[in-house]
Amino acid sequence: MTYIWFSVCTGSQRSMCKSSKFLEIEDSETVLCEPLFDLPSSHASHILSFLDDMYGPLNFNLDDDLNNLTLTLNPNAWTQMANIIFVDIPAGTGFSYSETKEGWISSNSILAIQAVDFIKKFLSDRPKFLRNPLYIAGISYIGIIVPKITLELYEGNERGDQTAFNIQGYILLSPFTNKFTDINSRLEYAHRIALISDDIYQSAVNSCHGNYVDINSANSACLNSLQSYEECTSHINLENILEPFCDENDPALDCETDFNKVITKWANTKVVQQALNIRQGTIGKWELINNTLHYHQGKNDTLCYSYDIFTSFSHHKELSSKKCRALIMSGDHDLTFPYVGVEQWITSLNVQVEVPWKPFYIDGQVGGYITKYAQNDYSLTFATVKGAGHTIPHDKPRQTMVLTQEWFSSQTYSSDS
Repeated sequence: MTYIWFSVCTGSQRSMCKSSKFLEIEDSETVLCEPLFDLPSSHASHILSFLDDMYGPLNFNLDDDLNNLTLTLNPNAWTQMANIIFVDIPAGTGFSYSETKEGWISSNSILAIQAVDFIKKFLSDRPKFLRNPLYIAGISYIGIIVPKITLELYEGNERGDQTAFNIQGYILLSPFTNKFTDINSRLEYAHRIALISDDIYQSAVNSCHGNYVDINSANSACLNSLQSYEECTSHINLENILEPFCDENDPALDCETDFNKVITKWANTKVVQQALNIRQGTIGKWELINNTLHYHQGKNDTLCYSYDIFTSFSHHKELSSKKCRALIMSGDHDLTFPYVGVEQWITSLNVQVEVPWKPFYIDGQVGGYITKYAQNDYSLTFATVKGAGHTIPHDKPRQTMVLTQEWFSSQTYSSDS
């Protein structure tokens, strides 16, 4: 038996989370994580979204002593506009765990199946939510899995083999979409943002033939160009190019942020775990990110996790034929999965541009830039958030919240999918 921890946060001005508990899923089934349903980023606990100026309802008072931490309401919480279920998935993420060896083994595909099963079980047990508009959301690596989950919910409705859910679409922030193109787009982004010169960029374009990831060792001109690129970018913070770089491989440096220290202390406190209904003894030390599961470029499958979805583009493409809305956001200072690669796959959907690239404003200032696409009953809004890095809600919480709120309010909801 596998136990998935989740927290239910209701949409209200006070943005309170009324319950935190475990949902049991048989190992032979599937297991989940989702909600608005919101999925965790690359095997990081959902407490990261729950707190830290992300889109959850609470912030830490970081000026507090580590032994006397207090919380405050987040003025930019998405729970002011939606009921959100924050979920730790798969087993091994956050507080979720398994009682069997089989329950610890997962993959991108298994996680997607488990997520759908979780949503079905959660909503079927709570029929009052069945008519509510349902969106699936996620940030970073989980972006390669969310479209598959969303598509399965649409197709389940079409097959008629499940309780009908009012699925309306999905939301992705800094999404990982394709293991090649997202990484490949870093070189073009580095040129656009002036991290590499015109000469370095043009040399790479001419000699590497568009492939800056899988390098032919016999192509010395390409290797030399990419060596120059690496020299210019190897000490740049991928998550936000404006933030200081810290070499995590240098034992003399402490690269852990103040927030990470605070949340690790807080989440491992007995009284906090009791308040969150954590079952004592089910995990050892709570960790923000499970590095055994956490994906990084070029990482191979492990004994407990298979990264078996190479790209989610086909799922995006199939969703473009549905009555579906998508909101995609990228930070314009994110070198992890640059907006350049996101633009490329969105363009490849061949959906008509409804509103060309233009600025959007927050409190009278440019908050970023937005492009809207539409075709039949499908629409996609793509936004770059000015000054934001990979964790957009953390870097620009108000801009992210207002943009999402306006996107929600622009839709007239139907009672069916």
